[in-house]
Amino acid sequence: MGSLSEILETDRRVIVLALARMVGAVGNSFLIVVLPLYVASDLIDIDALVGASVGVGAASVTLTEPLLIGFVLSLFGFLNSFSQPFTGRLSDRLATRRPFVLAGILLLGTASALYTLADAYWILVVLRAIQGFGAALTIPATVALVNEYAGSANQRGGNFGVFNTFRLIGFGFGPVLAGIVVDNGPYDLTAVGLPVVNGFDAAFAAACLGAYVSFALVYLLVHDAADAAAAGDDVSIRVRGEDRLLDPVFVLGIATVAMGLCIALYATLQNQVNLRLDQPPVWFGVQFAAVTIANVALQVPVGRASDRVGRRPFLVAGFLLLAPTTLLQGIVLSPVVMTLVRLGQGVAVAFVFAPSLALAGDLAREGESGTTLSVLTMGFGFGVALGPLASGWLVGFGFVVPFAVGGILALVALALVVTQVEETLETADAASGTAADD
Repeated sequence: MGSLSEILETDRRVIVLALARMVGAVGNSFLIVVLPLYVASDLIDIDALVGASVGVGAASVTLTEPLLIGFVLSLFGFLNSFSQPFTGRLSDRLATRRPFVLAGILLLGTASALYTLADAYWILVVLRAIQGFGAALTIPATVALVNEYAGSANQRGGNFGVFNTFRLIGFGFGPVLAGIVVDNGPYDLTAVGLPVVNGFDAAFAAACLGAYVSFALVYLLVHDAADAAAAGDDVSIRVRGEDRLLDPVFVLGIATVAMGLCIALYATLQNQVNLRLDQPPVWFGVQFAAVTIANVALQVPVGRASDRVGRRPFLVAGFLLLAPTTLLQGIVLSPVVMTLVRLGQGVAVAFVFAPSLALAGDLAREGESGTTLSVLTMGFGFGVALGPLASGWLVGFGFVVPFAVGGILALVALALVVTQVEETLETADAASGTAADD
C-alpha cells in the first residue's frame, strides 16, 4: 500500500478509500447487468404485474417487463440521490464519517446476498431501495473524507482524481465480470460440500463478497480525519450566493445533473443505435465503455493540473466540450465516429469531475464537507438515474431529440458556470496559509 501511495503521490488513506470504493463499485455494478436478466427469468414471478394498469384515465400506465426492469434499476439512483443531502448533513452534525461509510457498505452487501432468496418482484424493489439508502450513507461520507484528507488545496484535485479513477475502474469492469459469472453458471460445488449454484446466485454472492471486502478495508485502515472533529455552525444547503445570484456549489450541483444525464442518455438506446449505425452489439459495448475509458485515463492528470492552474478553466472547457459531443451522438452514422464522439464526451466529463469536487471542497467550511459535497454527488446520481428514463421517452419524438436536449442542458450548465462560479484555488491557498500561520 505504501508503494502504491508513493507511485500515485497520494495520501495512503485516500488510496485505501479508493480501493474500497473500487471493490464496492464492482459488486454494485454487477447488479446493473444481473437484475434485468433476473427479472426476466423464470425465477421471479411478474406475470401478475405485466399488463396491469397503474394510474387513472389518461395518466394510467400499462406495466411491461422493460418498465418493471427500468423501475427497479432507477429506484436505486433516485433514493440514493435524494437521500444524500440528509445523510451528508447528518455526518456533519455528528462530526463523523467512518460509521456512515461502514453502515452503508453493510447495507449494500447484505442486500446483495438477500437477492438469492427473492422470488417476487416486490422483494427486489425493497432490496434495491435498501441499497439506494446504503449508497446514500456511504458516498457523501466517503468524498468528505477524501476532501478532509487533503493537506492543502493544491492536493485536493489530485486526491479526487485518484479516488474517481479507482471507482470508475470498478464500475466499468463490474458489468463485464457479471456477464461472465452469469453466463458460466450453474456452478457445481458439491465437491466442497456446497450445493449447485446458478449463475444469478453466484453473481449476487460475488457482489456481497465485494462489499464485505470493502468493509474490511475501511474498518481496518480508515479513520476519521481530525478536521471532522467539529461540526460547522451552518450545514444547510445554500441556494442564493453571497455576492451573486446563486451559490457556486449549488450551481455545480445543477451542472452535475446535466452532466450525469448527458452520459446516461445512451444507456437505454442500444437497439436503436445498433439499427441506425448498422453495427453488431459488440460495437455498442465499446461505445458505452468509451466514456469510462477516457475518464480512467484522465482523472488523475486533470485533477493534479487543476491543483496547479485552477479549477474553473477545466470546468468551462469540460462543459464547452460536453454540448457538441452529446448532440453529435444523435447525428453521426458511423460506428467508428460514434466511438470517437463518446471518447470526446468522456474527456469532457473528466474535465468536470475532479475539478468540480475540488472546487466544492475549497468552498466547504470546516465541518461541512459532507453537506457541501453531497450536493454534487446527489446531482450526478440524479442525472444518471434520470438520463435513461428521459432518453426512453424523448426518442419517440426522433432519434436526435434526446441528444439535442442533452446538448442544450450542457450549454445551460456552461452558462451557469461561466456567470456564477469563480476560481477558488488562490483563495483556498490563502486560507491554508493563514491557518498555518495561526
